[in-house]
Amino acid sequence: MRARVTRAFSFEAAHHLPWHPGRCRRLHGHHYRLEVTVEGPVGPDGMVVDFDRIKQVVERDVVDRFDHRLLNDFIDNPTAELVAAEVWKMVEAGGLTVAGIRLWETPDSWVELLPG
Repeated sequence: MRARVTRAFSFEAAHHLPWHPGRCRRLHGHHYRLEVTVEGPVGPDGMVVDFDRIKQVVERDVVDRFDHRLLNDFIDNPTAELVAAEVWKMVEAGGLTVAGIRLWETPDSWVELLPG
């Protein structure tokens, strides 16, 4: 049996998109909500991965790096899609098998990355 396990996080960060024709051109901030989904076989202990393991990796590699920072310092074009892609890389580098990333930029706007 396989399962997907998701844990949610949040962080505050600023960015600007100099090429954007609208308000996003100017420096502004967001309260990001991040959902990280890990997929795999259910092991003998009854888990795919411990929720605490997801927390350890994401807080260390993503939240601690991006929280209260300017995303443009890390990503040349920090659109929601490209921030989510960077998160995916960081979480996988931390040893987790990512099945999906959902990044909420506002309470009603998000991007979801899936494998493939």
